[in-house]
Amino acid sequence: MVLVLVAGLGDVGRAVLHDLRAADVPVRGMLHRPDPDFDAAGAELVVGDLTRPETVAAALDGVDTMLFTMPVSPDHLLAAAVVADVARSRGGLDALVDLSQMTVSQMTPTSVGESDQQRLHYLAERVFDWSGLPAVHLRPTAFLDNPLFTTLAAASIRARGTLELPFGAGHTSPIAVTDVARVAATILRDPAPHVGHTYELTGPHSVDMHKAAAEYSLALGREVSYVDVPLDRWVREVLPKAGLPPHTEQHVATMARLHRENRYDRLTHDVEKVTGTPAMSIESFVTARRAFYLG
Repeated sequence: MVLVLVAGLGDVGRAVLHDLRAADVPVRGMLHRPDPDFDAAGAELVVGDLTRPETVAAALDGVDTMLFTMPVSPDHLLAAAVVADVARSRGGLDALVDLSQMTVSQMTPTSVGESDQQRLHYLAERVFDWSGLPAVHLRPTAFLDNPLFTTLAAASIRARGTLELPFGAGHTSPIAVTDVARVAATILRDPAPHVGHTYELTGPHSVDMHKAAAEYSLALGREVSYVDVPLDRWVREVLPKAGLPPHTEQHVATMARLHRENRYDRLTHDVEKVTGTPAMSIESFVTARRAFYLG
């Protein structure tokens, strides 16, 4: 039995649940609140809160492996500590797959340039390692499903045919949620060979934003050009339009700054290494969502 946290539409946990059910793996999906519209695909569903030990204990009953994943939240570290403590108290797990972030690879105990959320991921990895649980860490780079590349990009593409971001000459290799989910599901089906490993997950290319805009152009069949927006103006005038909670907004603003500093110029082939299939490109991702981008 695999326990998977299921959050909002398009999240990694939801995609993993469907991938595992398609492979006929027993899955228990944990929702934060009841969702009558959620397609459980034959999975068992429970309602709980990863920060409350009693609901975590109930959700872990009879579970062999777990995917630890949460939406961006100031409670991320608390949830990790609760899960580690409860899992240890009940005799452990065969594997705990932790969805972390690529930025952790570049962090130190005293680095201060990252977002609050990235620091929580760094500390959560330490908690799982110190717990002695058989952990596997997945560190994806920026998600293609992130508002940076979807909601905000679509607005400027529809209005002006431009991709308006404050990334400067920085390179990036964003990855789709579905590719991260494929990696997680593959590991959860047979975790033993992966325990103790950390996988850094990127798209198939690291490109600057002019090349990214060219991929949008090919996918949408219309010219899309990159416009570099000053970071402070973007944070002040553009980012608030996304309507994000303060913790999430600070995280996205930091991601934008780190892109400008070229911290996201990372490239691995760990998606293909684990699953046998490469990660999808920006062009492929946008092509599958043409209607969304074109309005």
